[in-house]
Amino acid sequence: MRTGLTKQEKTTDIWFDEKDPLIHIRTHNTALKKRLLAYSRRYPAICQQTDADPETGCMEFDIEKGRFSFRLTAPYSEERRRAASEAAKAAASNLTRSVV
Repeated sequence: MRTGLTKQEKTTDIWFDEKDPLIHIRTHNTALKKRLLAYSRRYPAICQQTDADPETGCMEFDIEKGRFSFRLTAPYSEERRRAASEAAKAAASNLTRSVV
């Protein structure tokens, strides 16, 4: 969708405070919009779409606290990265042998 906005202007804002039981999400991100829209249709008591701007492609949602999370992942150690690479190479090698 062409909106006339630059990628820098296509933001995702997530805000909440300690008092309000809801998290407010305003986003241009297509993948997040699709996920929140599907979730709001499946669980309307927990998540609601509150606004949509067809000109900019922005959508807004309210979702109960505890239903939306951020996942922080530690970086892989060099040893873990090497082991994962070797496992992937072995799996690819086995796959190639079974196809041929």
